[in-house]
Amino acid sequence: MPTDLDQQLIAAAWKNDVAAARRLITAGADVNAVDDTVQSAFLIAASEGYVELLDLTLQHGGDVRSLDSYRGTALIRAAERGHAAVVGRLLQAGVAVDHVNRLGWTALHEAVLLGEGTPQYVETVRLLVAAGADRAKPAQRDGVTPVQGARKLGQKAVSAVLEAERPGSPAAALLGAATAGDADAAAAALAAGASIESADGQRRTALLLAALNDRVEVARLLVGLGADPDAQDDRKDSAWLVTGVTGSVAMLETLLPARPDLALRNRYGGVSVIPASERGHVEYVRRVVRTGINVNHVNDLGWTALLEAVILGKGSEAWQEIVKILLAAGADPAIADRDGVTALQHAEKRGYDKIAAILREAKGR
Repeated sequence: MPTDLDQQLIAAAWKNDVAAARRLITAGADVNAVDDTVQSAFLIAASEGYVELLDLTLQHGGDVRSLDSYRGTALIRAAERGHAAVVGRLLQAGVAVDHVNRLGWTALHEAVLLGEGTPQYVETVRLLVAAGADRAKPAQRDGVTPVQGARKLGQKAVSAVLEAERPGSPAAALLGAATAGDADAAAAALAAGASIESADGQRRTALLLAALNDRVEVARLLVGLGADPDAQDDRKDSAWLVTGVTGSVAMLETLLPARPDLALRNRYGGVSVIPASERGHVEYVRRVVRTGINVNHVNDLGWTALLEAVILGKGSEAWQEIVKILLAAGADPAIADRDGVTALQHAEKRGYDKIAAILREAKGR
């Protein structure tokens, strides 16, 4: 029987009250304790798609072998509802991918037969396939396979995932799929045994190749299964670092759940906000400064993001906006380069009057 603390935790889980759940767990509540409907905080987090709560329960011993009243795993519950982010975390945690519940279905069956064929279900199916789910496994009651179910329901995008051919050379196929942006082929390559950290001759992983080419769907698949966003190639580029070069906000958002190292340095000793500021990627800079990245980081050239925005920028509207964003995020205009020249002095020298005015105003505050 659940204790009073356990019951309070289950109630907090239904509300997705992570702060209360954390306090209750600290006080001794069990994330695996079930009520009379066989619900636990861990299982609730999975079925409702509460990612932060799920992470909390996994950190405190969430039992990946636990079953609900249908004898189903947390993975089956999440797959049924198309909670792709939760599915990825559970696969990384080691939940059995082909467990069969009381209805005779696996997680893949439920994602197809009870799914809607929408993008969230397509992503869910990709994750399951990449993790080795049996695409040809018949349901125990009616013998329908996931492939047959998807065809019958007219789920064309899901069918494409399930029918993707397994390659002869999985690692090469994964790298090629990441470059081309073929998420279905990437899932098939992983299912065929490709290591998620497969790399080419320049040590570029599949995730790095996806980031370089802005292949967001492939990156979502790889991140969902735990690919390393910090793996660096022979030029010291990583998936995270190159987002500062490409300026892709979509890729930035895709990589953030992988918890990239914001202090990781490129070959110039810089962090991602520096090349983004240099290249005029306004929306990227606007987003990345909200991650907690150090806007005053100094690279090996002796320059901060603010200095690069002035020295290597063009002084036009995009760079004016970037200067404003950096200053609002705490960039220090008093930091000078190796020659003791400040961003303001560089702006004045280059005739960037509007940027100079912005910096003077910041200096006078």
